[in-house]
Amino acid sequence: MEGLTLKGIRSVLLSLATVALVVVLAACGSSNSSSKNTYQSELQNSKQLTVGLEGTYPPFSYRQNGKLTGFEVDLGRAVAKKLNLKANFVPTKWDGLVAGLGSGKFDVIINNLTQTPERRKQYAFSTPYVFSKYALITRSSDNNIKSLKDIKGKKFAEGTGTDNEVIAKQNGATILPSGQFSTSLDLVKQGRADGTLNAEPALLTYKKDNSIKGLKYRILPSSEQKPAEISAMFNKKSPKLRAKFNTAINDLRKDGTLKKLSVKYFGQDITTN
Repeated sequence: MEGLTLKGIRSVLLSLATVALVVVLAACGSSNSSSKNTYQSELQNSKQLTVGLEGTYPPFSYRQNGKLTGFEVDLGRAVAKKLNLKANFVPTKWDGLVAGLGSGKFDVIINNLTQTPERRKQYAFSTPYVFSKYALITRSSDNNIKSLKDIKGKKFAEGTGTDNEVIAKQNGATILPSGQFSTSLDLVKQGRADGTLNAEPALLTYKKDNSIKGLKYRILPSSEQKPAEISAMFNKKSPKLRAKFNTAINDLRKDGTLKKLSVKYFGQDITTN
C-alpha cells in the first residue's frame, strides 16, 4: 500500500471489513429464506404430521381395544416415516374436519375422501391411494337389475349426501334415505328397497363379519362407473407439503407397502385403478 497514509490504510481495511460483513449477512439471509421455503414451514409442528380423521369408519380408521387403527392410520404413519416425521392423529367429527383444515388445526385430512369438483375448488388433493369401485347390490331372487341402466324407476336405499346417492339419482333411481350401510342392506332384504349402491371397500369390510345371505352383488367395471379416487386433502396454502406427500405415496406404492396394507384391511388390493 505504498503511498497510503496510516489513515488511508485504516479506511481501506474498514471498507473491506464492511464488505465481508455484508456478504456474511447476505449468506445467512439466504439460508434462512431457504429454510422458510421447505415443506416443514407448512407444518403445524416441524417434527410431526398432524392428521385429521374421524376414526369411526372401519377399516379406514377406527378404534380397537381403545387404540386408533385402520388402513388410513397405518398409511398416515408410513407417509410420516418417509418424511422423517411422527404422525399425530386428531380424531374429529366430520363437520369439524374441513373447518379444522381451513383454520390450520391439521396439516392434512386422511379420511376416505373422494375427489369432487366442488371440493377441488377450495382444497388440494394428493395422488389417489385407493380406487374405490362401486357394488350394485340386490336380492338374490331379483334378475331384473343387472347394471346401472336397469335401476331407473327402482327404489334404492342410500345414505343422504353420499356419492352413492348421487350416482343412483343420476341413473334415475328413487332414493329411500338410509343412514348406515347395514340398514340399506336390511331394507333390500326386506323388500322395501330394490337395491343399494355402495363402495366396494364397504362391502368387503361388511362381508368379513356379517352374512349377506339373500343378497347378491356385482362390482361395476370402470367402463360403467368410474371408480371413486380416495385421496388426502390439503389446504391450498401447503403445496410443498402436498408434493412431498405425493412422493411418499408413490414410493409406498412402488415398494409394495400400499398393496400390503390394502390386503391386510380389505382382503385384496384396491390401491390401483
